[in-house]
Amino acid sequence: MNTQVNPGPYATYPSLKGKAVFISGGSSGIGAELVKAFAAQGSHVAFCGTKAGGGDGLIADILRAGCPAPYYEACDVRDIPALQAMLERVSQKLGPIQVLINNAGRDDRHSLDELTPDYWDNCLNINLRHQVFATQSVARQLKVAGKGGSIINMGSISWMRGRPNLIGYTASKAAISGMTRTLARELGDSGIRVNALVPGAIVTERQTAMWRNPEEDQKFIDLQCLKFRLESVHVARPTLFLASDDSEGITGQNLIVDAGLAQVSVAG
Repeated sequence: MNTQVNPGPYATYPSLKGKAVFISGGSSGIGAELVKAFAAQGSHVAFCGTKAGGGDGLIADILRAGCPAPYYEACDVRDIPALQAMLERVSQKLGPIQVLINNAGRDDRHSLDELTPDYWDNCLNINLRHQVFATQSVARQLKVAGKGGSIINMGSISWMRGRPNLIGYTASKAAISGMTRTLARELGDSGIRVNALVPGAIVTERQTAMWRNPEEDQKFIDLQCLKFRLESVHVARPTLFLASDDSEGITGQNLIVDAGLAQVSVAG
């Protein structure tokens, strides 16, 4: 998997240098790649994870690469008052958050028969609810600053494919698409853009530890138009574009990054 911090031969976006960027769920997986990517652009990055000290290793890697050190806090995004208080602290430390990436989520497997009301509520709280309340908090900051901004909600193609044993997750991710379009309309007058980045089958440490094997890899490759497994860096690069001024005319969109997987209608 790609572990580089520097952007290498890929695009640099001058408009991201010095911007305050917040990434939820940034201590591992796609989130960690996003933290590295924005740090390499010279952004002032803050991120959260679930554990105290959970960002220490990532921050050390970024410092060794000669990039600005991100700011980390532990936060349970299901606790909305705590989440919004943290976002206020970040703005006091770094200035108004100009790029918000609502990335935190968890794709636990569960069958319909296993569902309880509490489990269902927890799925939506982890994967959906925090996105709108983080947006509410950051949008208030941006309206006061009067500088516009970019909000990026992390979706998933899982709901487009009807993946089984993920009903709480897929329901949340489907809702993100509708939420994104409504927020784009509501915040557009303030110059705030809202888009969704919609990944396909991305190789992460968690996927590798829990579900990945050569047979599963081949299944995804067979279904995709492009015949290689996607990694977190393939999500990070287009996210940089959506955050930058280069995409200033784009809002209310779902940018799918899945190597063509969503073109296949068969659930699997």
